[in-house]
Amino acid sequence: MRFASDNTSGAAPEIMAAVLQANEGYDRSYGADAAMDRVTALVREIFEAPDAVIHLVATGTAANALAIATHCQPWGAVFCHTHAHIAEDECNAPEFYSGAKLVLVPGAAGKMTPDSLSAALATTGEGGVHGVQRGMLSLTNVTEAGTVYAPAEITALTRLAKAHDLPCHLDGARFANALVATAATPAEMTWKAGIDVLSLGGTKNGCFGVEGVVLFDPAKSWELELRRKRGGHLFSKHRYLSTQMEAYLTDGLWLRLAAQANTMGQRLSQGLTAKGATVPDAPANMLFPEWPMGTHDRLEAAGAHFYRYPAPTGRERARLVTSWSTTEADVDRFLAAF
Repeated sequence: MRFASDNTSGAAPEIMAAVLQANEGYDRSYGADAAMDRVTALVREIFEAPDAVIHLVATGTAANALAIATHCQPWGAVFCHTHAHIAEDECNAPEFYSGAKLVLVPGAAGKMTPDSLSAALATTGEGGVHGVQRGMLSLTNVTEAGTVYAPAEITALTRLAKAHDLPCHLDGARFANALVATAATPAEMTWKAGIDVLSLGGTKNGCFGVEGVVLFDPAKSWELELRRKRGGHLFSKHRYLSTQMEAYLTDGLWLRLAAQANTMGQRLSQGLTAKGATVPDAPANMLFPEWPMGTHDRLEAAGAHFYRYPAPTGRERARLVTSWSTTEADVDRFLAAF
């Protein structure tokens, strides 16, 4: 009963098979491998973006930090949610790589609103040379609260940023889960909604270690390449990244894996609700249920793994995350233990 994180799951068989195949023989290094050309073609087709460019790294932190550094000057502000992953879980890597300042924007359930973003924009960049300048917008989908931005919500926020000529980044560590939850297309969730650069997650959804930085403005490609190399994130045996991403995006595998994770998340949510837990709306694969005192200990004694979260007095709260490899039997055993 492993529900602590989708990072704890293994890699999908299709991904492992692709890596084993790439291990046969020889190929060019540092991103010049044949698979990387095929990945670029897949991204352009899937995102309906014939000029898009993708660069691969091994971690989501590297993808986010390099994407932000390529789009924000060191005197700029990166507007992100108060509980965004880049704000709370990346050890200041975005600031380290970019030199920029994160400006935290509040909002319920992990989502900033046009009003909260407008307020942050209005109070930033007004100090002339003495103050931080407006730099860029960064959104997360799926959010750190398990909620999901619909494309229309993203558009409403990016429109405000674009009014100040700010580029817009989407942290898509769970991008496939957000697509499945909203039934949006990749294009609708990104460039059609005003997103300039996407951190495309693979590791949480069945890959064993690959993330992509998708640039919808190819003019930014060379700078990102230089930053990736300078930052120590250009793999020499790059084909092991390329083949993961190629298999991931081929024939809709990435969406099938995400659909399994989301379906199990909803099965878990509905089962807990039926048994009396309070489960805030979470349409993808990450839940934050509340339940009576003593439940944590009982579940852990039964072999369940999850994260304990702060809760109101007299209650307990947990974070539960399903993955591509979560089964109905896993969920039902957890519900029985609950």
